[in-house]
This record gives sequence, C-alpha cells and structure tokens, in this order.
Amino acid sequence: MRTSSSREPNLGKNPTVASLILASLAGGEKHGYALVKDVETFAGVRLPPGTLYEALERLLAAGLIEAVDSDDRRRPYRLTTVGAEALAEHLKTQRQIVRTGLQRLRVGWSLTPMGERA
Repeated sequence: MRTSSSREPNLGKNPTVASLILASLAGGEKHGYALVKDVETFAGVRLPPGTLYEALERLLAAGLIEAVDSDDRRRPYRLTTVGAEALAEHLKTQRQIVRTGLQRLRVGWSLTPMGERA
C-alpha cells in the first residue's frame, strides 16, 4: 500500500498522466491538442481526450496548472510554481524507484538497463 509523505505531491488518482501533463507544460503553455502531441512525442503515450481533460480539471482544481486567457477557441494551460515543485518532487521519487528497480534487475536477474543479460 502506498503512503503519502508530507513532501510527496498529490498528483491524483493517476499520477502518471498528471506527471506527463506537468512535464509537457514545464516546456511552456499548451492547449489540449498540443499537450497530446507533445506527450506522444516525448513519452510515446497517446492520451485519450477524456483522460486528458479529466486530468486537466484535477490539476486546475489542485492549483498545479492554470488556464491562460486566449482570444482563440482553444484553451491554453500553464504550469504554476506549485505545479513545478510538485513535478520536481514526483520525478525525484520516480528516479529513486528507477534506480532501485535497475539495481535489483542487475543483481537478482543479471539484466542490464536495456533488458539484456549481463
């Protein structure tokens, strides 16, 4: 069971989707379609519209992102300072998980980071 520390950000029920969106917005303001394309480019993940917009609403409510005024019908979003801090903390936690997993694969399974036998 996962417990939450006081430093761990609350990225909602699907932290992977939230972190993909926050990472995309760390590169600058984007509207929904631009977010989908950027995430697909850097992560190889295609976010369905329902998943994207549900996550955007949760991130808005949490103050991790904000909507940007636009004359266009598209609604751009940007990362807030709180969102940047939450993303940094989440990525720090994920880095530790990756390190631990890779180390255990090398020791227990003789696998390299690319999945090849050592």
